[in-house]
Amino acid sequence: MKREIKNTMATCEPVVLNDFIDDPADWFSRQMRTHNLTYLLAHADDGVIWGRLASEELITSHEVAPAYSPPLRVETLQTARIFGPAGEILVWRDEAGAWAGRLITETTPGAPPAWDQAFEEEHILWGTEAEPRARGFTLMREGTQGLIHIVPLAVTARIDEEHRPLRLVVRHYVKPDEYGFLQVNASRLFDLEPKPKESNP
Repeated sequence: MKREIKNTMATCEPVVLNDFIDDPADWFSRQMRTHNLTYLLAHADDGVIWGRLASEELITSHEVAPAYSPPLRVETLQTARIFGPAGEILVWRDEAGAWAGRLITETTPGAPPAWDQAFEEEHILWGTEAEPRARGFTLMREGTQGLIHIVPLAVTARIDEEHRPLRLVVRHYVKPDEYGFLQVNASRLFDLEPKPKESNP
């Protein structure tokens, strides 16, 4: 993906975590509906949890494949991001062990922007074998290492050792430093997408 500086109007603000520890899945679901966010990516002590908002409901990889993905529990959760092109909420534990959160959004009307320039890059996600699962999820297995994760997409693109189709798109916000050189000031998850294999002409 070519790095192209884009104009944007992004803001950053703290997130109030009322009721989060009581039911994190419900809290994430409500925030996703409020801020027009699509995906969940959470890291826990016992594994990785993917999720997707569908029909006003958060579906997690644990619900689809509990043998491979842990439940979304506040006791084991380390960090979690809910994201989409409209923005991202990041939730984490601070130095004292308390929960903290922040929202970066492209669509906050009337607020002074924290950033007005950004670029995106794609991160290749592992997986050389795809097994369809219920509710539009896919079990991705890395053939040489035996690693597994359950992504919230139907992966139909061809996969081989040279082409892994899953891409996690990250948006980097930039600001000029004291000398006028642009530096990455903040980053967030932007989208999750399959990339078809390019055919030879």
